[in-house]
Amino acid sequence: MSETPRRPRQSRADYRAFVDVTTRWSDNDMYGHMNNAAYYAFFDTAVTNWLFGTGLSAEDSMFFVAETGCRYLSEVGYPDRVRVGLRVGHLGTTSIRYEIGIFRNDEDLAAAEGLFVHVHVDKATRRPAPVPDVLRRALEALAA
Repeated sequence: MSETPRRPRQSRADYRAFVDVTTRWSDNDMYGHMNNAAYYAFFDTAVTNWLFGTGLSAEDSMFFVAETGCRYLSEVGYPDRVRVGLRVGHLGTTSIRYEIGIFRNDEDLAAAEGLFVHVHVDKATRRPAPVPDVLRRALEALAA
């Protein structure tokens, strides 16, 4: 059985927007590197900060996370500085797939690469609803 070749690590130039995230001592695990759950918190924090940066408020829209994934490539740990790179890999009628890069300190290659899928929902029914036009335009600027 042949293996699928791994795609090359992404660099900062592969992403459209960046959000700084602070590491904490509690992010480290007993092995001295960042616990894998911290990466998912970074994904969520970066996407949410970017969304609020567009002027969107929690009163305007609601999103549910439908899928996440992470490919770990090199170690990150406290007290590293982390920049989270964002781009939109797919923009559907009701869903957004963010592609994410975690960058340690000043390194150009991603220490981790992830995906984070949001589904826009109607606040009253909690059912999928079209992404608002104003947000869609902002997301199109992040398209890969």
